[in-house]
Amino acid sequence: MANPGNRKDPLPTFCFKVSLGSGMDAFFKSVSGLKYETELVQVREGGANDTTFNLIGSTKWSPLVLKNGFTSSSALLKWREEWMRGNKLTRITGTITQLDTALQDMAEWTFHRGLPSKWELAELDASKSELSIETLEIAHEGLTYSKKG
Repeated sequence: MANPGNRKDPLPTFCFKVSLGSGMDAFFKSVSGLKYETELVQVREGGANDTTFNLIGSTKWSPLVLKNGFTSSSALLKWREEWMRGNKLTRITGTITQLDTALQDMAEWTFHRGLPSKWELAELDASKSELSIETLEIAHEGLTYSKKG
């Protein structure tokens, strides 16, 4: 019989925290884009008509998509505008940490050399009574996973 003390429950998706480098910690409604893919280069060899060989290509990193409530003092929009104007082209290293229900760190993804590639504000619509949500996409050069707890 399995020891119940060693049980590994799946982690909840609503418990996470995000750190965006030096002093840009923020609370987010959602984070997506924690994925990557290695391209396969298919090669046909002359004389081998019964198969196609798959060679390993480059790895593509999906942009991280962060969403939160928009306020008039948005640090995300300020960072994006600094990039757009070329004033401060700072790339950042940040972390997304998944927590358990006791708010203990359980898993962490670190993205490297991130830059704000896209910012968007949700549709303004007078017929709805919803919060204004801003979306920031961060392009990066890789994810590193580490297990916590």
